[in-house]
Amino acid sequence: MIEILTTGGTIDKVYFDALSEYHIGPTALPDILAENNVHVPHRVRQLMRKDSLDLTDADRQIIYDAVAGCDAKKVLVTHGTDTMVETAQKLSDIPGKTIVLTGSMQPATLRNSDAEFNIGFALAATQILPPGVYIAMNGEVFDPASTKKDRAAHRFIHG
Repeated sequence: MIEILTTGGTIDKVYFDALSEYHIGPTALPDILAENNVHVPHRVRQLMRKDSLDLTDADRQIIYDAVAGCDAKKVLVTHGTDTMVETAQKLSDIPGKTIVLTGSMQPATLRNSDAEFNIGFALAATQILPPGVYIAMNGEVFDPASTKKDRAAHRFIHG
């Protein structure tokens, strides 16, 4: 069983025409998994609906407690990309679990979003990587201890 915890971020942003801006809505994960015929045993739990720039230490503790406290040995966390590395580092001392964080640069509701690919890639990574904490984005797996987001290039980089 893979525990999938959602925290918000761009992946769950939805466009509100009346306001001409994006807000974080209900997670799109169950629909994405169903539409892509995913049958690996999993459960999805939405922890919060926050942009990662708005996450506090208390929020990171909620994520930590949820990951550490769940009975699954394999955990996928969807997260905003701006502070994904910080949260991954916070989770790094949880033993005996494979923990993978992923997100997207564009909302899952947009046609040109990287969300579906990243979710599928991260779901596969969660199943095959050894215990530890990883970031899986755009076809690459990163060690949170030695990666950062390159905002100008809209990607994560090693080092």
